[in-house]
Amino acid sequence: MRISEMVPASNLFLVGLLSATLVSALKVSPDGSCGGLTGYTCEGSTYGRCCSTWGWCGTSDAYCATGCQSGFGFCSSTPASSSAPSKPSSSSIRSISSIKPASTSSIQPSSTSSAVTPSKSVSTDSSCGGAKGYTCQGSTFGNCCSQYGWCGSTDAYCGSGCQSAFGSCGAAPPSSSSSKPVISASSTLISSTIASSTTSSSTPSSTGTLSDCLNAKNVPVSLISSTNFAQLAQPYNLRLPYTPVVIVLPTTSQHVSDAVVCAGKYGVKVQAKSGGHSYASFSSGGKDGSMVIDLESMNSIVLDTTTNIVTVGGGVRLGNLAQGIYDQGKRALPHGTCPGVGIGGHFTHGGFGLDSRLWGLAMDTIVGLDVILANGSSIHATSTQYPDIYWALRGAADSFGIVVSFYLQTEAAPNTVVNWAFGFSGIFGSKTTFTNSFLHIQDFARNASVIDGRFGMGMYTDGGHGFSVSGTFIGSLDEFNSKIAPELLRGLPAPSSQSVQPVGWIQSLTMLSNENSIQVPLTGYNAHDNFFAKSITVPESSPLTATALGSYFDYVTGVSAPSSWFTIINLYGGPGSAINAKDTTFASYSDRDSLWVFQNYGETASSIPYITGMNDAIVKAQPQTQFGAYLNYVDPSLDATTAHSLYYSSAVYTKLAAIKKVVDPGMVFWNPQTIGA
Repeated sequence: MRISEMVPASNLFLVGLLSATLVSALKVSPDGSCGGLTGYTCEGSTYGRCCSTWGWCGTSDAYCATGCQSGFGFCSSTPASSSAPSKPSSSSIRSISSIKPASTSSIQPSSTSSAVTPSKSVSTDSSCGGAKGYTCQGSTFGNCCSQYGWCGSTDAYCGSGCQSAFGSCGAAPPSSSSSKPVISASSTLISSTIASSTTSSSTPSSTGTLSDCLNAKNVPVSLISSTNFAQLAQPYNLRLPYTPVVIVLPTTSQHVSDAVVCAGKYGVKVQAKSGGHSYASFSSGGKDGSMVIDLESMNSIVLDTTTNIVTVGGGVRLGNLAQGIYDQGKRALPHGTCPGVGIGGHFTHGGFGLDSRLWGLAMDTIVGLDVILANGSSIHATSTQYPDIYWALRGAADSFGIVVSFYLQTEAAPNTVVNWAFGFSGIFGSKTTFTNSFLHIQDFARNASVIDGRFGMGMYTDGGHGFSVSGTFIGSLDEFNSKIAPELLRGLPAPSSQSVQPVGWIQSLTMLSNENSIQVPLTGYNAHDNFFAKSITVPESSPLTATALGSYFDYVTGVSAPSSWFTIINLYGGPGSAINAKDTTFASYSDRDSLWVFQNYGETASSIPYITGMNDAIVKAQPQTQFGAYLNYVDPSLDATTAHSLYYSSAVYTKLAAIKKVVDPGMVFWNPQTIGA
């Protein structure tokens, strides 16, 4: 990220511009829905001209006053209208296939609610029908149960779609009941953990519990009392354990939708878990008491051999993805080398692989996303459908929704890849040797007469002061040996070890993973570590200086480390980099001008001061450079403001915050560094 980028002259201007972008190509609401979630405007709609905070058109104060979305209609107190549609229950949210995008982006009511046998219980919260089976007959909210599952007494409730099994239907005298249910600000939750640790601007329900809500919708869950809860709740980074109030185990997108609706109803924050490798345990909520939606069972991989677009479930892990698309059509994607990492956070926060200089980041392969938003609705987002949400998801998805399906444009897998590595035992022999060696590698990495996008490279060092340079070359062995290797080695001490091998695509990935196979079990993944990490992104326009490199050398050789550590330095920029060929108009990922990305990684909590000092040794020695940080190495020691400035440019963050206010005003999707925090 570039902290020095200018903030727009007026935040209000940007918000207005964003609203215009969201609305300009949108239609008048044909079904009563509105706002950033469906994109419809209420202006000119027969349902009313005000778009409520819940995303429905109407003309009463419930629609036109507090929470009214001015970007999608008028907002002012107006006479109540009987034409306002009733607010939908969660069962009205359209489910989407985990394989194919929905054919329409509008929200459609469910047809299943009337099939449920009603209970004898009179509605106490204005909901009716559906799994609870409440009846409106005798309810203070009205005697008619609308097609959306809410009690009322106007034609919107008693007319078309009225559920006769759960109350009266037909012409009814006007009632003072609003089509929006009356909801209390208090709540009864699964446990006191939620009550003490969560806050939501979504008004919590006054009746029932979160568990009741999930059970009523038949959402598979693991509770604290469940035998599998402890294993499911265990994070990858054991240093940061958090206890969710519930772990949702969806097998369908409807399960995800229903879970999000229940969380919003009871004021519980939500985070998705794809692979669970968040360095800060944000996939466990980032605090106690969140709802974690574990996508492990959503693991389909289907390649369209005509378009070469693969549709991938939100719980797929990288190794299985790579093997799956290769087996189905000899296809490939750029992504990281750890097979167990989940697609969700990796692809939506960047996703670097040694082939990214040729094909771009993992994020850059996304051509569509099936997403569950904060109100439980599902959309198919692309560059032309919900383009602002699509832009935001590619860089900050954890703040905006849960991706249940990815649509990825694959590449033809190379027949041969040169995997190469050179180890050096003498580079840390002196500060001069280390500094000159690194500066030579840096010059080499910027030499367009030697390398292009086919060349990938990373450096590694650790507390033993060994040093290695390794990577891949998607070209011939002869070209690597005659052109690339001689220039790389020319300014370095003689290597103490070396390996240069032409191998097949899957063998290359397997070697890079340091595993026997890139395939991992579909369930029961159980890899863990205990660590703290920080990152640095180094701009191409301001490469590392001898002073900064000397400062790093002095620190790692002169300051005693309390535990083992390592540094990985990957080449993002340089000649032919597909990563840096794009900018922030393409996606909300901001590091499109990095030369190097550092990952400084220390074992256990005792390493926190040491790793922080390692970062400072570089950054403070080169104060003229605007360094950033890489979101997939998320740093839990940063407060939200600092994190936002390091991960995103000012302009990008301002736009993200504006979109967040439209699509998730209640901050349902939350972690300590979420957009808007």
